[in-house]
Amino acid sequence: MRYYIADAFAEEIFKGNPAGVCVCDKALPAELMQKIAFENNFSETAFIVKCGDKYNLRWFTPQFEVDLCGHATLATSFIVLNYVEPTLDEVRFSTVSGEITVRRNGELYEMRFPDRMPEKIEVTSEITEALGVIPKEVYSGRDFFAVLENEEAVRNYSPDYEKLEKLKGYLGIVVTAKGENADFVSRFFMPELKLEDPVTGSAHSSLVPLWGEKL
Repeated sequence: MRYYIADAFAEEIFKGNPAGVCVCDKALPAELMQKIAFENNFSETAFIVKCGDKYNLRWFTPQFEVDLCGHATLATSFIVLNYVEPTLDEVRFSTVSGEITVRRNGELYEMRFPDRMPEKIEVTSEITEALGVIPKEVYSGRDFFAVLENEEAVRNYSPDYEKLEKLKGYLGIVVTAKGENADFVSRFFMPELKLEDPVTGSAHSSLVPLWGEKL
């Protein structure tokens, strides 16, 4: 197995969102991958195995496997297209969330991710208590999305992870609002790990269609 660390969504090393990338000669048992991810202690560690003209890709946090991860996919693509198969211009991954394609565009990389429009739900007193703020709207998907009043409210939001854990059944809790210098802004919190993920690509599978409809 070859192991790399790549900083995604960054222009220089030690910035952005780091991910471990494990390029394996054969499929590993899930228990072993979980132990490796726990020892790496990054928010995500990706594991790939070549299968025909594609790669099988799986993602693990230090505690559990996830169904989709943006920054670890970008990190893995960078490793494949620069170190594993540098003659390729496109790499395809087979995942539990379907096929994901990443291709070069000059010095940049374009990822095609699934469209996961979240469902609007009622703002309840339990939700308000868990969030610690009164949201304008809330949405349910793989993650929980709370639309706040403005960008400043998102920047100033201070999570109480013990209270956020009461929002059961979600991988992450996202606070978002219309942006001042961008279409929208967002922050992503993982109550179970008690951390804020710097950049969460997979959440944009829901944020993009949500804000695309609003804007």
